[in-house]
Amino acid sequence: MIRLELGAARIFVRPGATDMRKQINGLVLVVQEQMQLSPFETALFMFCNAQRRVLKAVYWDRTGFCLWMKRLEKGRFPWPRTAAEARREIGVEELRLLLMGIDFWHRHEELTYREIA
Repeated sequence: MIRLELGAARIFVRPGATDMRKQINGLVLVVQEQMQLSPFETALFMFCNAQRRVLKAVYWDRTGFCLWMKRLEKGRFPWPRTAAEARREIGVEELRLLLMGIDFWHRHEELTYREIA
């Protein structure tokens, strides 16, 4: 698994499709220019291709950038298609669910009531 202190790291997702021909330099530019975030912070930045079969993650580990990739042989990752569909930041548990293929993006909405009708 990723050798990063995930408890202390923030995890950012770039909704929509990313060109998976991009390697470290290209993805770091996406983080900086399109996501408006610093690629040097203690964070994991996640990207997915249009077919939702390839995930890439990039992070800074104090001596250089690391690139991690996972490709599914069958099935698709649950992935938000637009920024309006999802938060940009997720937690460690949501990352685990994402890697297991569980779609937490569309989980049931929590209901709150004030009185019984």
